[in-house]
Amino acid sequence: MELMVLLNALVTRLLFVLHSLIGVWRVTAVKKEPKYWLLALLNLLLCLETGLTLKFKQGRGYKWFSPAIFLYLICTVPSLWLLEIHHGTQYCGNEPEAVQVNVSNQDFNQSRDSSHGSEGMDHHIIQTAKGFVDQLSTICETVWTLALHQTFLLLLVVGRWLLPIGVEITRDQLSQLLLMFVGTAADILEFASETLDIEDVRKNYTLINAILAVWTWSMLQFPLDLAVQHIGCKPSASGKRIPSLLLCRYSAELWNIGVSLFIQDGPFFIVRSILMGHFRIFNQMLVFFTAKNILVVTLQLYRLAVITLDFRATTLQKSRKGEVCCCPCEPYEARTHVTSHHDNEMKEFVAFPPKEESQAPSEHH
Repeated sequence: MELMVLLNALVTRLLFVLHSLIGVWRVTAVKKEPKYWLLALLNLLLCLETGLTLKFKQGRGYKWFSPAIFLYLICTVPSLWLLEIHHGTQYCGNEPEAVQVNVSNQDFNQSRDSSHGSEGMDHHIIQTAKGFVDQLSTICETVWTLALHQTFLLLLVVGRWLLPIGVEITRDQLSQLLLMFVGTAADILEFASETLDIEDVRKNYTLINAILAVWTWSMLQFPLDLAVQHIGCKPSASGKRIPSLLLCRYSAELWNIGVSLFIQDGPFFIVRSILMGHFRIFNQMLVFFTAKNILVVTLQLYRLAVITLDFRATTLQKSRKGEVCCCPCEPYEARTHVTSHHDNEMKEFVAFPPKEESQAPSEHH
């Protein structure tokens, strides 16, 4: 079992490094400047995290936070920023398919002529590899950038699934988290592709930077696991303030609402509203996704109101009954200990009345 944990930890981080290097290679090819290969040095942070995790955690994850996912974001996001800002005007047509056919036919003819010896076979493999690289280079930049966006989000979900979990998170919580990540990744991809593909947005570098900043901010929710974990309530929580008790009881639900309002749907709605209201940019998909963000934000606020009212009603009900604890996380034995002790004292008081009252009639006689 420990071997599988070690293997999953290493393979997942290797996939992260390879994808990050592909992004750096595309930036270097687009910019045509070798200095951008320095972005590959960011992967040293991921290698350092791998060594520390294997040494101190035996390859397993941490509670509430995934350093591997966070460092993967650091290694990949700069490359995507540079590709989106550059966004070449290369035409995306059927030319790559024609090149692919020509290269394939040429390689087939060369392999048929040189297949009589091992040297010819080695030469054929090298030529095939070069032809494959040339084919990749002929693909237009917009297709490359979109493919990197898609594979980036897919690797975040798959990588979180493959990474070994710690003892603090269960399989049930991990499955819930992965389902949430799938929906979140789809929304983020829609936001980036739908807004950045607008022609008027491409002409305004300030808008591009603002959209990319919001996109980067929304990606920060992937390293966090608070959306499926409840904060443990201690018996001493009954003496805390009302906000602490509310967070104690509805920690996961409140985190989901906070992510939606402040990290994802809220910022997305603000950006799309600015595009339509200030810059007068309108299209069918932009209006649809803006309406969707309004609906999600409204439902999240409604959910917050329901949670607050339910907590208030539960607290008032418990206070009227005279119960000691308002926190449902406190063990049942701790809540009933005081009540049972009080009942025993009352029973003893009824069975054995005070000595002064029992002796009063005898002194009267």
